[in-house]
Amino acid sequence: MRWTYAFVDRPLAGFERAGAFWTAVTATKLSEPRGDRAEFVTLLPETGDACVKAQGVEAGAGGAHPDLAAEDVPALVDRAVRLGAEVVAPDDGWAVLRSPAGQLFCVVPWHGESVRPPVVDGSRLDQVCLDVAPADFEGEVAFWAALSGWDSYPGSRPEFHVLRPPAGLPVRILLQRLDAPRPASAHLDLACADIDTTRVHHESLGATVLARHPYWTVMRDPAGGTYCLTARSPETGGLPPTAG
Repeated sequence: MRWTYAFVDRPLAGFERAGAFWTAVTATKLSEPRGDRAEFVTLLPETGDACVKAQGVEAGAGGAHPDLAAEDVPALVDRAVRLGAEVVAPDDGWAVLRSPAGQLFCVVPWHGESVRPPVVDGSRLDQVCLDVAPADFEGEVAFWAALSGWDSYPGSRPEFHVLRPPAGLPVRILLQRLDAPRPASAHLDLACADIDTTRVHHESLGATVLARHPYWTVMRDPAGGTYCLTARSPETGGLPPTAG
């Protein structure tokens, strides 16, 4: 695995609003659309290599998923299947898979991406959080840890588990154990030097606050998708010392 992407999945009906919002908060511009319905775009930074993409989906409020870029796509797909994943949609050179708990993700070719985009106005979109039902949590942690080979350790709270990639990879994975059973899903997290400053900026672009916690704030973007602003360092991804 040589690069990681965070995918913003939003309804096609609100895809234009989603694109306008996420390019504004990441200081990027949209690529030319791809796909049969022009449903795929890449968010292109001014400097560095892209690490965020967006997809228009048919129904629901959308969510997120990770894309894993590899030099040898078939080898990574085979590894995922051996660990319990299921291939949902094989394609020419890439594949859509489903994790043991049901989370979709993609394995795609690596095209030489190597330079992480910079921090933007004190924040960085750097994490895909996988929201997992209690009964599936331990198995899902084991799957993602084995597939990635990244550093794997408990988070700051018992419901969190962190997978930290090698230095230079732009998007890491957090697993969150839910309080009650529900289908697997995912959302995006931004690391913020100051949550309130970032929140005000996002609100000015049409986002709304859903909930506030000591070290993160839950937001809804203008297309209806949920994401979080966290107190992690946008440079390192680490929590402030007071977070414990």
